[in-house]
Amino acid sequence: MDRTTSLDIEALKMTQEQYILASQPNNLQRPGSAPAYPVGIYGWRKRCLYFFVLLLLVIMIVNLALTIWILKVMNFTVDGMGSLRVSKHGIRLEGISEFLFPLYVKEIHSRKDSPLILQSDRNVTVNARNELGQLTGQLTVGSEAVEAQCQRFEVRSNEDGKILFSADEEEVSIGAEKLRVTGTEGAVFGHSVETPHIRAEPFQDLRLESPTRTLTMEAPKGVEISADAGDFKATCRKEMQLQSTEGEIFLNANTIRLGNLPHGSFATSSPGSTGPKQTVYELCVCPNGKLYLSPAGMGSTCQSTSNVCLWS
Repeated sequence: MDRTTSLDIEALKMTQEQYILASQPNNLQRPGSAPAYPVGIYGWRKRCLYFFVLLLLVIMIVNLALTIWILKVMNFTVDGMGSLRVSKHGIRLEGISEFLFPLYVKEIHSRKDSPLILQSDRNVTVNARNELGQLTGQLTVGSEAVEAQCQRFEVRSNEDGKILFSADEEEVSIGAEKLRVTGTEGAVFGHSVETPHIRAEPFQDLRLESPTRTLTMEAPKGVEISADAGDFKATCRKEMQLQSTEGEIFLNANTIRLGNLPHGSFATSSPGSTGPKQTVYELCVCPNGKLYLSPAGMGSTCQSTSNVCLWS
């Protein structure tokens, strides 16, 4: 009895152990098979991965928000950005535009109803270059001067394109019908001036003056000086010469006056004799060309030994 009971208990224990072993996974390695390892990320690695994924998501959201804000602030549209509009004819800027670096364009023009203004705190410089990049022309507008550097500078009329002013290394040409100088000191020329006509303004005097040097007027066919509505006056400090190498000097006037001529003495006049006051004089010429007045008499009173001729 006891033996049978002990066998049944042992059989029951064996059956219970088999059931427990059958219900649990078999972790025992079978002979000839590879060892099995757990697959996945566990522990602190898993937490770091989640943290980086969350950080990347936050950065993407911030970048997207900044991009939308920039698009809104800069006023990006399908036609351009802000005051900049892009069309098939080029680029159009509305309002005030500021360029921090060089601008290379083919043509700049404003709208038909508004002017084009180029403004700078220092100066505005426009350069023209050739295919090799060499400077061929430059226009600089500064606070003190306007400078143009080129081979030839021209100013043309808007109507017919006539050259009003041109300048190069050899000459300066003025193509306008009239050159007007409104300064109080007039026009000062350091060298010769070539012109076919010099005329003053209406009801104004024309004055040609050389304070420290000589004034010379030359022409191959003659010099004509005309004062239709006034007087002609020539004044000098020392000597004034009227010279004709092949022709003559012709003075044609109703009255010819020679003022401040010296009076010569008449040798035959008796000293100490008192007579009527002399009112008539004779015009005499010395051998050196000097003019003087001599008291008129029955005959000529001009003498080459007059005091005027001897002391001149």
